[in-house]
Amino acid sequence: MLYIDIDEFKSINDSLGHMIGDQLLKSVAARLKECVGTSDFVARLGGDEFAIVQTAVKNPTEVVELVRRTFEAIRAPYDCLGHQVTSDASIGIAMAPQDGTDLDQILKNADMAMYAAKSAGRRTWRFFEPAMDAHVRERRLLETDLRKAIAEAALEVYYQPCVSLQDNAITGCEALVRWRHPERGMISPAEFIPIAEETGLINQLGEWVLATACAEAAGWPDDVRLAVNVSPVQFRSGTLALKIVSALAASGLAASRLELEITEAVLIRDDEAALEILHQLRSLGVRIALDDFGTGYSSLSYLQRFPFDKIKIDRCFVNDLAEQDGSSIVQAVVNIAAARQMTTTAEGVETSEQRDLLRSLGCTEMQGYLFSAPKPAEEVRRILFAHQIRQAAVA
Repeated sequence: MLYIDIDEFKSINDSLGHMIGDQLLKSVAARLKECVGTSDFVARLGGDEFAIVQTAVKNPTEVVELVRRTFEAIRAPYDCLGHQVTSDASIGIAMAPQDGTDLDQILKNADMAMYAAKSAGRRTWRFFEPAMDAHVRERRLLETDLRKAIAEAALEVYYQPCVSLQDNAITGCEALVRWRHPERGMISPAEFIPIAEETGLINQLGEWVLATACAEAAGWPDDVRLAVNVSPVQFRSGTLALKIVSALAASGLAASRLELEITEAVLIRDDEAALEILHQLRSLGVRIALDDFGTGYSSLSYLQRFPFDKIKIDRCFVNDLAEQDGSSIVQAVVNIAAARQMTTTAEGVETSEQRDLLRSLGCTEMQGYLFSAPKPAEEVRRILFAHQIRQAAVA
């Protein structure tokens, strides 16, 4: 049994409407039927979930071949009522009799394998393994604890300074959520942010981080900006602009001091709708930064169509700076940004050599452990004001 979940289907419904979403589901169903043999069958389980039952399987290779055909069918572009839509999926696989001898058990195990595929980054597939049962229970427990932590405002916001490569002045700080679990200690954002996004908790979490960070930044020196990450789920919620206006009004922070960091993931579903939202946010007076630049596949087209204020160069390129290809890519990004009056921030700078190379390439700013790790609010406040005093003394 293949348990198939269409990735980010909710965002298609939210951005393009339910009629487009319904048409996409019909198109996916038609394509899945074309993938199977005469003795197999396809079912829609509900929502954006489908199942394929493959019979008379002689070996796992036959299953892998079916998975390949399934992905190929799902990933080809769709024409849905005049909109070209692309889609992808996460697939879990369970086999009888080793993974269960009755329908409920096989379905449950295929579902668990699908969630393992999602946890691995989506757009992939996994065979069921007995250890997944324990993993799913652990994940559900973590989700319950996260709901409680958000409801009780038991998380923390840390801040990582961003520094000018020209004069070493602190230009801003990025707000980063941290979770100190009462029993497990610090839990990595890489572990709980995906859970928040999959469950919709990210909207509530993001709103709290935005309000908390704006209130904190209002007490910083006036020339220090605040950067806040916006997830694709928040971006497509339809209420982001309202939340931003509310946070700015409540805190008294000037809109020009707030910088929203988005990734290409917010743009890939429907460029026109995303660009309209970006222009709406820009009209509020906030700045827009393109985060993790270079890790997607169509960054250049976005730069031509929307005037971002900043490009953040992903740490993977900073790590490769010593290599010829690495420095060439960073140089190209810096040149593109300069031609469009955008600043550039290099992420993950950890060595003096990296800093010096970035400075020689014309990069505007850096962020990373070389200057400072993310710090709690009280510590970063001391850093900012001590830095302000030193800068004033030098001037």
